Amino acid sequence: MAQIFDRSSNSLARISLVLSGIIVISLGVTLNYLQRSPWVTRQGQRADQPVPFSHRHHVQGLGLQCQYCHTSVEKSSYAGIPPTKTCINCHAQIWTNADLLAPVRNSWATGQSVVWTKVHDLPDYVYFNHSVHVNKGIGCSSCHGRVDEMPLMYQENTLQMEWCLNCHRNPAKNLRPTSQIYQMAWQGPSSSAPVWCASKDVPGVPTAQTVNCTLKDPASNGAQLAALEIPSLAGTYQVATASAGSGAVSLPAAAALHYTKFTDQDALGKYLIVQYHIRPPHELTSCDTCHR
Repeated sequence: MAQIFDRSSNSLARISLVLSGIIVISLGVTLNYLQRSPWVTRQGQRADQPVPFSHRHHVQGLGLQCQYCHTSVEKSSYAGIPPTKTCINCHAQIWTNADLLAPVRNSWATGQSVVWTKVHDLPDYVYFNHSVHVNKGIGCSSCHGRVDEMPLMYQENTLQMEWCLNCHRNPAKNLRPTSQIYQMAWQGPSSSAPVWCASKDVPGVPTAQTVNCTLKDPASNGAQLAALEIPSLAGTYQVATASAGSGAVSLPAAAALHYTKFTDQDALGKYLIVQYHIRPPHELTSCDTCHR
């Protein structure tokens, strides 16, 4: 009986299997890059807005604080979009007839809100609480980037689950003193720009507010420095003792505080994790922490 397949069919079959594997792998890699690309995440895209609001002009140029417009960021799960009245507070006096502000004037006259396009838009099944993150030492620029340098607002980070998990696996790299939450240019402590922190439990005061940090050496107020080794942190740091009445401490306690000097972000972050009582990743076992 004659052979149905030629001897070369074996080689063709092997080549077909190899090519199929390469195609499948290439397709998977392509889709992986695609779902992380700005085409999907919308990073860097400037959305069309009814008014071309410039954060750089208002924040960096005029010196407005974030809380002036986003009033609920420290108290609510939502940062909040400012009402038209917030805009009119200033623009009833300046740029009153500017064409760019016509939607604002129309909103004020009709009582209908300006319809802004949301830039940082999470899926409906994701629960994100602004107040928790702000009050636990996460600065605005950690998530939103250098907003004070953006003429038009855009999304700095992916906001994908992987990005959130990377922070929760090692929150120390992003934690900062609560007094520096709205400091867009915060770079963390260094040998040339150290940070001194002290903590004291005060009944009835939120955990993060019991930590007092200063960019100025507390020893300049006449306190004596002494070396103190903290087992939970790597290295030995200088500790200063200062009283609450020295002007460097804002806590409602008259007892002496022991200041720890930090010269790198990792050490400061590990210290704040303990002081802020931030749960480690293995304790975040419930899915409804982030998904509702």
